[in-house]
Amino acid sequence: MGLLEPDLLLMIKGIITGLLVSIPLGPIGILVIQRTLNKGRLSGFVSGLGAAVADMIFALITSLGLSIIINFIRDKQMFFQIAGGLFVLFIGFRIFYTNPAKALRLQRMNKTMLSQDFVSAFLLTLSNPLAIFVFLAIMAAINIAGEKMNFFQLSIMLAGVFSGAAVWWFTLSSIANRFRKKIRLRSIWWMNKVTGTVVFIFGIAVVVSVWLM
Repeated sequence: MGLLEPDLLLMIKGIITGLLVSIPLGPIGILVIQRTLNKGRLSGFVSGLGAAVADMIFALITSLGLSIIINFIRDKQMFFQIAGGLFVLFIGFRIFYTNPAKALRLQRMNKTMLSQDFVSAFLLTLSNPLAIFVFLAIMAAINIAGEKMNFFQLSIMLAGVFSGAAVWWFTLSSIANRFRKKIRLRSIWWMNKVTGTVVFIFGIAVVVSVWLM
């Protein structure tokens, strides 16, 4: 019979949530673009999928109303911001020193580690658990947060979140890949320097903001 209308609506709301949390061009978006330019569309897309899985976890916590976890994150906000900022600094450092010629050579030899791309993006997304509050705001706005769902409905909603995020990362990596074919290695090298610097500065801003709170 297919999905019932309320369940289809739940899926659509999940897709909207996944899109809204993914589209803003933060560190993950920059990472996806950088990896696409250096290693190809698949590397960028797989990185995005890592972020999408982390987003599913945030959506799960929000939808189940796990107040213990949310309160713990709120109480330890300073610690999480410092830890997350340091991880962003590490990613920025890695991007800055990425050698596009080596990355291209590894891709041609089929030695690019997609599992590392996935895990690093997954951890980078999880390193900012304050994103849960973004999910709370979005899901409350579209009437998901606090709504009682059975296991089937919860699965549909989470699948929607993942699908929405995955569609965005596929789109972004595909756009970046079109430019990749027109960009020379020297230009990619400079883009790595600029991108790494931007991400590094973002990490510094996150850490410094702790002392300004």
